[in-house]
Amino acid sequence: MNRRAVSSATLLLLAAVAAGVAPWLAYREAHYQAHRAEADLALGYARDITRRTDETGRQAFRGIDQLEASGFPPCSVESQALMRRIDLSSTYIQAIGYVRGDTLACSSMGMQPVALGAKTFRTSRNVVVHTRVPLAGDISSPLIGIQRGDYAVLFHRDLPLDTWTTVPDVSLAALHLEMKDSGTPMTNRGYVDRRWLEQLGDKREVTFLTDRYLVAVVRSPSYLNAGVAAVPRAHLDRRTMDIAMRVVPAGVVAGIALALAILLLARRQMSLASAIRHALRKNEFFLVYQPIVELATGKWVGAEALLRWRRATGELIGPDLFIPVAERTGAITKLTERVLRLVQEDTGRFLADHPTFHVALNLSAADLLTTTIVDLLDQLLHRTGARPSNVLVELTERALLDIGPARKVICDLRARGIEVAIDDFGTGYSSLSYLESLELDYLKIDRSFIEAIGTRAPTSQVVSHIIPMARAMGLRMIAEGVETREQADFLIENGVQYAQGWLFAKPMAFAELCLALERMNGVQANEDLAAQVTQT
Repeated sequence: MNRRAVSSATLLLLAAVAAGVAPWLAYREAHYQAHRAEADLALGYARDITRRTDETGRQAFRGIDQLEASGFPPCSVESQALMRRIDLSSTYIQAIGYVRGDTLACSSMGMQPVALGAKTFRTSRNVVVHTRVPLAGDISSPLIGIQRGDYAVLFHRDLPLDTWTTVPDVSLAALHLEMKDSGTPMTNRGYVDRRWLEQLGDKREVTFLTDRYLVAVVRSPSYLNAGVAAVPRAHLDRRTMDIAMRVVPAGVVAGIALALAILLLARRQMSLASAIRHALRKNEFFLVYQPIVELATGKWVGAEALLRWRRATGELIGPDLFIPVAERTGAITKLTERVLRLVQEDTGRFLADHPTFHVALNLSAADLLTTTIVDLLDQLLHRTGARPSNVLVELTERALLDIGPARKVICDLRARGIEVAIDDFGTGYSSLSYLESLELDYLKIDRSFIEAIGTRAPTSQVVSHIIPMARAMGLRMIAEGVETREQADFLIENGVQYAQGWLFAKPMAFAELCLALERMNGVQANEDLAAQVTQT
């Protein structure tokens, strides 16, 4: 199968894929948006639980600090009065008191003892957590106790979870990070799996999916606690479907549009590739030549041969359109052969009669895969009587991607005396190490960098870096796209030897080029004669 068939088949496959993939991508986007929204919701719940749990701890330890600092004897009248003030001034504390054994001997509720219950654990910070403290013997609504030293604080289990939720069946919990036994949380509402804490690791907060829930875990910045919120996956699925009902139809439309665009591109490429072959048979291609000027003298020292295509209808097809298609479909080497034949027809014996003038020829990456191009250039020199110095070969950085064959072709060309330029330098393919390993003669500075000279564009300083680099590598320089006197003066001041652009001349037929050279030579001869007369 040839390259054209492969390329066309690839485009057709892409069209089919686009039609099917776009709705799938739309659904994936719906799922992503739903997941993000539900994760944000769960994180909000978990953060609020963590904030409430932390505030409970702060109020508890602040109250204990006050009692310890008071110096009042435990359970004295003064101590109990202070306990009541602490209780009344807090928003979370239900009771605060003095601990004797496993009982609050006295508290802000009076001298009535309160059993703290048997379910306790001690943290690494020497704080005892009483997880189920029955109030007046009522075990249906137990409290939680936080004890440090001889004092303990009681608060309702539901207070840290008293956060407003839009999801009625969301699970909420406050967990102590060191509480390992039986997975029992300090307080919870709904199903909670203590193993969820393993997902937190060293992170501040995390969200993740399980078989049944989208879970958020948030670590306390102050205490060894974490807030947990778990939203049922059914809620996530409903939100996904709600969003999908809006975005999937748009994805279907986009997929169809993209598929049609790819099909049109495939059809255009196939028709354009066929038109290129037809144009080669019908001799619709021709060359124009843009002069290359020696900046120091203004002398035309060469010209770049530029391929153009005029269809039988008179329509001009730009090289930026047909060259990429020719490269993709394998027709580019045929175009190179046609360029060499057109140069031979255009120049005739001109190059043989003008040994100091050269024609610059552009070669593609495909031209450098074999040494065939070297043989074709040998034939051009033989048929025109030109010298190797009459030919300059220009290679784009893209052509040097396959460095092995390219190096062989470059060596063969330079061994014959044909000089080599790297074109469009700095636009992005070859590395500096590649350039240093090749034997080159010229570096062509891309027009995009020349246009930026004297402006505040981000690329305005690139030329100032390219010039000393080329000089360090021993390369002569040709600036492309010079259009203003300011640009030319900058290049001259910075030691660039050659340039081409509309400031000097537009691309023209070779016959026009010859006439222009004759006029310039005549003017130069008159100036030389006038100088001789002046001297005598």
